[in-house]
Amino acid sequence: MFTAICFIMPKTLTVLLLASLVLTIGCGSGSKKKLAYVERPAEKIYLEGYDRMGRRDWPRAVLLFDEVERQHPYSEWARRSMLMAAYASYQSNKYSDAINAAQRFVALHPGSRSAPYAYYLIGICHFEQISDVGRDQSETQAALDGLRQVVRRFPNSEYARDARLKIDLTNDQLAGKDMEIGRWYLQRGYHLAAIARFQHVIDAYQTTSHTPEALHRLVESYVRLGVLNEAVQVASVLGHNYSGTDWYEDSYKLLAKNGVTNLEDASENTTPKKKGSFISRTWRRLF
Repeated sequence: MFTAICFIMPKTLTVLLLASLVLTIGCGSGSKKKLAYVERPAEKIYLEGYDRMGRRDWPRAVLLFDEVERQHPYSEWARRSMLMAAYASYQSNKYSDAINAAQRFVALHPGSRSAPYAYYLIGICHFEQISDVGRDQSETQAALDGLRQVVRRFPNSEYARDARLKIDLTNDQLAGKDMEIGRWYLQRGYHLAAIARFQHVIDAYQTTSHTPEALHRLVESYVRLGVLNEAVQVASVLGHNYSGTDWYEDSYKLLAKNGVTNLEDASENTTPKKKGSFISRTWRRLF
C-alpha cells in the first residue's frame, strides 16, 4: 500500500498532518463539477490532486480528489480524498464546500484518526467568516459550536488547544454584539431591554473584555430607571473586580451625581467571599 505524507498549513495556523492514514472505505463525490470520465488507478488520480495542491491549484485539486471518489468509491484513496478535497476547498475560500465535505467525512468515518481535524476544519471555516459586530452573528455562533465540538470530543488534541483560543475570540465577538444591541436600547430609553442584554453579557461572557462595560451600563440603566439600590450593588461588583478601570470611575461619578455617597461602604458589604466565578457568585448574592 502506498503511503503519502502531506504537511498542510492552514491559513490561520500551522496545524495539519493529513498523512499515513490507514483507510478502508469511501463515498461518492458531492461536487457539482466533474472531470471527463477517463478510468485511471485511484493512486494516480490522488497523486495528481496532491501535486495540484503543491502548486496551489486548489480548484483542480478538488476536482481530482472528487474524481477518486467517483471512480473508486470503496478504496482507501476515496476516504483520504474526501478530507483532502475539504481542505483544498477551504484554501480556495469555498467554505460551504469545505464544511459539507468535512461533515460528510465525520458522518461516514467518525472513528477515523483524521476525525479531529475534520471537526476542527468545520469550526475554522465558520470562524474565518465571522463579520463585524454590526452584522448578523450566525457564523460566529456556528464557529463557537464547531470549536466546542473539537474541545469536547478531542480535549487532548493539538486542535483542541487552538480551538480553546478561538473560543475566547468568538465569545468576545458575541458579547460585543450583545453590547451593541444593549447600547442601542439604552440610547432609546428601552431600559429593561438594555438591562437584559447587559446581564446576558455578564452571565454568558463574563471572562471577555466586555464585562466591565456591561456592569457600568447596568449601573447607567438602573440610574435612569431611578432604581439606585440596584445601581449601587452593580457598581459594587464593578468596583470589587475592576476598580482600576475607567468604567468604574464613570459609574462612581454617575452615582455621585445622583446623590450616592456611600458606594465604598456598599462595596465592602458586597465583597464576595465564596469560591467560584467572581461575577456569578456576587451576582447570586445581589439578585
